[in-house]
Amino acid sequence: LKQFSPETSAYYQAILQNLFFATLNTPIDKRAFSKRSRRDHRNSNKYRYADLLTNPDAFLASLQQVPFVNGGLFDCLDTFEGTRAGGARIDCFTDDAHARQQLHVPAKVFFDENAGLFPLFSHYKFTVEENTPVEQEVALDPELLGKVFENLLAAHTPETGTTARKQTGSYYTPRDIVDYMVDEALVAVFKQKCTPTDGDAKLWDERLRYLLDYAHAFDDANEWFDTDETDALVRTISALNILDPAVGSGAFPMGVLHKLTLVLRRLDADNSRWERLQKERAQQRATAAFDTTDDDTRREELLEIDATFKRYRDSDFGRKLYLIQNCIYGVDIQPVACQIAKLRFFISLAIEQEPDKEAENFGIRPLPNLETRFLAANTLLGLTGNRTFTSSRTRELEGEIVRNGERHFHAITRQQKLQCQRRDKKLRQALAAELREVGMPAEDAEHIASWDRYDTHAVADWFSPERMFGIREGFDIVIGNPPYIRHEKIRALKPALKTQFEPFFASTADISVYFYKRGEELLRERGILTYICTNKFMRVAYGKKLRDFLTTEMSLKLLLDFGSISVFDATVDACIVLAERCLPRADNTFRTATLRDDSADFVLQSAFQEGAFDMQVAQLSSEGWTLENQGVLALLEKLPDGLTPFGELIQGRFYSGIYTVYEFVIDSSTREYLIAEDPKCRELIKPVLRGRDTRKWKEKWANLYLIVMASSANRKWPWTDVEDELEAEDIFAATYPAIHRHLSGQRKRLITRAAQGKFWWELSSCAYWTEFDKPKIIYPDTAKSLYASYDTTGIIGLNSTWLIPTTDLSLLAVLNSRLFDWYARHKFKTLNDPWAGGRLCFKKVYMNQVPIAARTASQQAELSRLVSQILAAPDGDNVRALERQIDAVVYQLYGLSSAEIALIEQTYRD
Repeated sequence: LKQFSPETSAYYQAILQNLFFATLNTPIDKRAFSKRSRRDHRNSNKYRYADLLTNPDAFLASLQQVPFVNGGLFDCLDTFEGTRAGGARIDCFTDDAHARQQLHVPAKVFFDENAGLFPLFSHYKFTVEENTPVEQEVALDPELLGKVFENLLAAHTPETGTTARKQTGSYYTPRDIVDYMVDEALVAVFKQKCTPTDGDAKLWDERLRYLLDYAHAFDDANEWFDTDETDALVRTISALNILDPAVGSGAFPMGVLHKLTLVLRRLDADNSRWERLQKERAQQRATAAFDTTDDDTRREELLEIDATFKRYRDSDFGRKLYLIQNCIYGVDIQPVACQIAKLRFFISLAIEQEPDKEAENFGIRPLPNLETRFLAANTLLGLTGNRTFTSSRTRELEGEIVRNGERHFHAITRQQKLQCQRRDKKLRQALAAELREVGMPAEDAEHIASWDRYDTHAVADWFSPERMFGIREGFDIVIGNPPYIRHEKIRALKPALKTQFEPFFASTADISVYFYKRGEELLRERGILTYICTNKFMRVAYGKKLRDFLTTEMSLKLLLDFGSISVFDATVDACIVLAERCLPRADNTFRTATLRDDSADFVLQSAFQEGAFDMQVAQLSSEGWTLENQGVLALLEKLPDGLTPFGELIQGRFYSGIYTVYEFVIDSSTREYLIAEDPKCRELIKPVLRGRDTRKWKEKWANLYLIVMASSANRKWPWTDVEDELEAEDIFAATYPAIHRHLSGQRKRLITRAAQGKFWWELSSCAYWTEFDKPKIIYPDTAKSLYASYDTTGIIGLNSTWLIPTTDLSLLAVLNSRLFDWYARHKFKTLNDPWAGGRLCFKKVYMNQVPIAARTASQQAELSRLVSQILAAPDGDNVRALERQIDAVVYQLYGLSSAEIALIEQTYRD
């Protein structure tokens, strides 16, 4: 540069734009500076900004060492058309000095010592290859692009990065989980389509998993698979169609690419089978074409396949190239996601090429254009109603649009790509006319035909695999991480979702629920759906339709609940679901596990194998799923046998705490102030306990008090029989002036509250005030565990607590036992996973049904003695030893075997 300034765009324009558009995207023999003629005015393959360079010729000469790579990523987004003719100026790569200011990228973005890209990059040792999960030598984090994707979302909104991710529900999936899901999906498909010669299904499963294992990537496939098996597997791969419907940064398609490349490398080391199958596929495409001019295209494609495998006989290049062209697809509603996914695939292909300084273009084969493989569209919404019209001619045009996209995939020069794009436009115009001809409303016809797959900023508000990818029979695998967005955030989309998914629609469902139904619709018969997403649908009411769908309309194969393990950098509990698109058998079983080990050496595959068990779909309740093995289910079924339900035992003497508003709850300083003003207040101000203050055995009082202005329905006041409220209030003010002044400060709120007594200063009616004065068990309404306390002080509980008047300490022992906790975690309503910090609901309806074993006098005495010791222990003392003794007695009460006790104990960590 002649001059360098951190504040100007000269570096971005003269160096980077020239590198991207006029070098990487231009054949070496075509590179030259623009002559600023009318011919060159909009030709982005010509170098520009010579006036910013000290020696333009030397600059050009230095870039002659850079190969032409193509690939679409380095296309200038400025169009050939003028702006008045509908042309766009996005990159602003121009000789017009005035237009240069339209895109300002100051040099400090790259060079600033504190925040610049290049100083940041200098901290890393770079590698361009995305290492496999088992490789240990990692330079720059291979998942960097996925993390970049998450943070780029912040650039599209004014909120913080975290908020932006929450808005779009986008969280990057760790590679080990991607690898696991890809393996499970591929094994399921291989087992469907390929049969072992020896008929041993169990060994076939083991052999397939060995084939997919990076850790065992040896050249021994011929020892594990015979010729027929090898042929079948390679042919199956060649015919696969795999879709990620929410592609994000491309983690799942990239995982599929790596894994299938590994399998092909091991089964077909010289690419002979793979080359033959790609030629067969090219012939099939040509045979299916309606336009006979495709004969020339077919010959060109066959020659290209020959050249590819001649040049890369022992390389992964041909494997990856044709996997990308024929097998892998991605859709996302965010164009930036598609761009990053394309970049990852571009790099993955680029690294497979070895340069040859003596060969043309240094031996580098120009890379394909991926615009037709990763599309920006709303996957959830298909074509419905007036947009579904079709005819033989529309199918011909749609097929030709797809085939034109295949030509664009391999187009090398900008001119070739422009020809494809112009032909696409003409075909879409013809499609719009034909759709109108067959009866589609003009507006709908234009809407469908106006979508331009080559416009990197365009987003289709519909998705059709047939019209967009030419796939009519459905995908073999739909895999991905659907976004999680709460229903409140998708109000604008709900009418369209209701139309698309009625009667599956649920008004309070988060958006991920609909991805399951849409994924099933996109599959071929017996296709495989596998998602990692929120596990909320397993328990909440809005998930009922999805639970029923997965168990009655699909064949559930695998369900892995991550429990306490944080999969994403977010407060989203996750699970992995794998299901087959077919009606399940009556005795359908699936493999399941709930993982709770989040230790540093956690390995997903091993953890699942160790914790997994088979479960029948019939054991799942549509009211909420509990994933437990047969031993757990048998014990849960056994426990109530012959025992007395808790509600019956205490004759229904459950009492909810007092419902009130915060004006009646005061702290100790306010109490002292009120009593100092009016000593009579003392009799009305009683200690109060909130649900959050309950603890196991002994509550932790927060020095809060309740002004007990009981309802006139429960207590006789001097004003009780007065009908005129103003007169009654005068009596109240005269009787308790301090409390009257305190409550009057919030008169408006208290008058309008829903629950109150006869007058606004009274609490709502409560017929059991005297029960608070008795010895009682008190516990929270919801909590991570029951946390039952014993109180003899007469403390009053708020409505976030429950109380049971009793002096039976042995009953408290049972409620605080590990057996009760285990039972409640399986049987009570839960707010998120109770094993992962979720909360349990201890309302009367659940507590009523708890089976309580009979206690002999000696057992009752022993439990009461142990509880008394705990209650007498100083606060802070470790009473776990005494609790273990209680647990042992309770196990004995219920007649549990050593195996059943072990079943319970193994779920706890101490």
